[in-house]
Amino acid sequence: MIGRLNHVAIAVPNLEAGVARYRDTLGAQVSAPQALPEHGVTVVFVTLPNTKIELLEALGEGSPIGKFLERNPEGGIHHICYEVSDIRAARDTLSATGLRVLGDGEPKIGAHGNPVLFLHPKDMNGTLVELEEVAAA
Repeated sequence: MIGRLNHVAIAVPNLEAGVARYRDTLGAQVSAPQALPEHGVTVVFVTLPNTKIELLEALGEGSPIGKFLERNPEGGIHHICYEVSDIRAARDTLSATGLRVLGDGEPKIGAHGNPVLFLHPKDMNGTLVELEEVAAA
């Protein structure tokens, strides 16, 4: 059901400093910041040969990243994202096995313009998992 690893998301207290670390210190290619108010985050993507790193900064009151950073002031890994070819079919299959989908269960459009869902970390060995629908290659 799951495909390749799409990205690992890291919450950062300061996006500009996070970008500088990856771009200037590690020499990575980093995208321009993208505000996603519906998700409460501003994101950038660090492009690697085999996947991406998503840096997340809180955007607005009540951001889930703000809450994460309250518990982890220096930042840290927030979630991992796997690709699926049909997000609704994946949701239905996983829900039937007892896994909980966060929110209202309906996919929302993510940073790549594709539908995404999140699975409850308590059902995924303590890890928040994002599923992103991508077209089959």
